[in-house]
Amino acid sequence: MLLAIDTSTRYASVALADDQRVVDVQAWHSTVNHTSELMPAVSSLMRRRGLTPSSLDGIAIALGPGGFSALRVGMSAAKGLAMASKLPVVGVATLDLEAFPYAGSGVSVCPMLEAGRGEVATSFLGADGTRRREDMVCTPDEALDLVSDTTLFCGEGVGPHAALIRERLGPQAVVVTWPGPAARVGALVEMGRRRFENGEKDDLATLQPYYLRMPSIGARKQRDRTPQR
Repeated sequence: MLLAIDTSTRYASVALADDQRVVDVQAWHSTVNHTSELMPAVSSLMRRRGLTPSSLDGIAIALGPGGFSALRVGMSAAKGLAMASKLPVVGVATLDLEAFPYAGSGVSVCPMLEAGRGEVATSFLGADGTRRREDMVCTPDEALDLVSDTTLFCGEGVGPHAALIRERLGPQAVVVTWPGPAARVGALVEMGRRRFENGEKDDLATLQPYYLRMPSIGARKQRDRTPQR
């Protein structure tokens, strides 16, 4: 049984999945933070299924980008459960989760997440699903300046900028309404399962949230990363 944890944004979710399907999901919108909400949600989910941490085979955690404190809460919970029950953990970047249903579909994909300060965290995938450039934090206008072909825009951060995207790009843009946190954690289950099936696991000592922009005053930061498929 796989446990998936996503606290990338105020929309958090946890899921349990067996070898074939997601068997239970709990998703919610946090008006404060995830510190007091995440572990009760995990406990409730496992109690409904009659499971304990030792019943799990592994944990998949959404790495971000996202809220600084929210990501730390999710990472701490995943590491704590893994250490206590000697479970393997894999992390998957949240932009990859948003792009997952559409990557490699024959059209370019641009997932977006809100990054605050009027900016978005975004990445650009070609029609074959491979990354075209490093992930970045920028204004929506700056992101649209980089679009050169028909592109599908998806992710939690697209909604507030949908009108701008359509105005700027017209028929060149395909705007997908965000299906919600349960869909994102479903992608986390699938991508996490694939990594485990490939014999992969992350080192708990070095696994960290993927902030993309650190929570400090100053210029935007970008980080190199290995694309995850």
